[in-house]
Amino acid sequence: MSDAAKRALLAGLRWTSLRLRLVVVFALVALTAAVSASGIAYWLNREAVLTRTQDAALGDFRQEMQNRAAALPLRPTPGELQKAAEQMAGGSAGYDVLLIGERAEGKPIVGTSDPDHFTLDDVPRSLREAVNERQGVGAGNSVPYHLYWQRTQRGSKPYLVGGTRIVGGGPTGYLFKSLDQERQDLNSLAWSLAIATALALVGSALLAQAAATTVLKPVHRLGEAARRLGEGKLDTRLRVSGTDELAELARTFNKTAESLEKKVADMSAREESSRRFVADMSHELRTPLTALTAVTEVLEDEADSFDPMIAPAVNLVVSETRRLGDLVENLMEVTRFDAGTARLVLDTVDVADQVTACIDARAWLDAVDLDAERGIMAQLDPRRLDVILANLIGNALKHGGSPVRVSVRTLDHELVIEVRDHGPGIPEDVLPHVFDRFYKASASRPRSEGSGLGLSIAMENAHIHGGDITAANSADGDGAVFVLRLPRDVSSLKDCDGHGDADADSDVDGVAGQDPDRGEGGAL
Repeated sequence: MSDAAKRALLAGLRWTSLRLRLVVVFALVALTAAVSASGIAYWLNREAVLTRTQDAALGDFRQEMQNRAAALPLRPTPGELQKAAEQMAGGSAGYDVLLIGERAEGKPIVGTSDPDHFTLDDVPRSLREAVNERQGVGAGNSVPYHLYWQRTQRGSKPYLVGGTRIVGGGPTGYLFKSLDQERQDLNSLAWSLAIATALALVGSALLAQAAATTVLKPVHRLGEAARRLGEGKLDTRLRVSGTDELAELARTFNKTAESLEKKVADMSAREESSRRFVADMSHELRTPLTALTAVTEVLEDEADSFDPMIAPAVNLVVSETRRLGDLVENLMEVTRFDAGTARLVLDTVDVADQVTACIDARAWLDAVDLDAERGIMAQLDPRRLDVILANLIGNALKHGGSPVRVSVRTLDHELVIEVRDHGPGIPEDVLPHVFDRFYKASASRPRSEGSGLGLSIAMENAHIHGGDITAANSADGDGAVFVLRLPRDVSSLKDCDGHGDADADSDVDGVAGQDPDRGEGGAL
């Protein structure tokens, strides 16, 4: 997966995650509100239904106790109790009645409206004790006995059980009323509230989606605009509509992008001006350098005839003139890379022969150990490969320690050339900068034989081939290792040119390794 695809995927996940969080928050708020409202509504309705049923049954039972049970004789017969219980239960309240009287002192009798459905065992003991307990009569209590009730359950069905006794003597009565219908009504209400809660949850999710779309669409556009801005499309702007915070954010983004575009344009103009200045200066210096080079060649040929006091000065002029020529050629090569005019002139070469030719041309055969099998063919630019090898090997010879070993191998469709020396290695703080232009590892040696451009030019030549160079210290701590990786066939690169160009051909020896450097550090 490409980096752009990964970024798009991560951006999509983040966008979806934010949408999900909004939906979840909306859903939780709606769920909490719906459950709270449903719970309160259910509790209020439950109390209202049960209280209404309970009050109606207890009120009717009290009235029946006053009208029928109180009219019974002090010592009723079982038949009279039975008849009174049946008459009391025959009303519209829909409950069973149980009456307890005495036919003689200490001899209770029971009459019930439905012996198969309601017996004294169905009355909780605590309720019986409360009903039979005599209360003290006083200012706050005018009667010794009261009506008590309790909700109970038999099997899976709820019931209301109530009881009281006649003041002044008479039977004790209990009612037994089923609350199953009320429970069914409350269950229906609970289902209705649950459905309403679910609908509220679905509605909140839809509302959250709409809200998330409204909020996240501008945020998504802002993210896309920021991504395009990061990719270098500095003319990216957002359409501003409204006066809310998102609109203000869009205005701020547009102002920032406009300021950034202006600053980058100014910097690009200055950089282009500097690049043109370096290119023009290099071209202008070539003519006097040509004359100076011719003079220095004459002076070098006649060096033996000079006065011993003058010879050192002549040698200094010759070496500095050559150094200046190398610097001008390097600067021209750098300007070609910066301007994008550098081209490859491809040829199919034997890599071992190419490396051997590079080493032999500079008389390094005695100082370099070569490990390269013949027959490793690659299609590349021989001149630029020579530039890379000359800089890497020359750098190792200059700053590293002998012997310098060059090994060539292939890995899949890749050509790997390793240059290793046995010197002190490269300091860790210098490693990230060894390919920087004009980098000097030692500030105490700002003026050295190299220009600080050799390794950067080698890297540019590797890049134009579609390859790379890495620098590191060897694992055993004995020297530095530079590894060049190039594709064995670079003919598909867009910058390839089978015929070459005049500028490239004019400096075949300009950067051919006469300026090897590793950042120009004395410790290297």
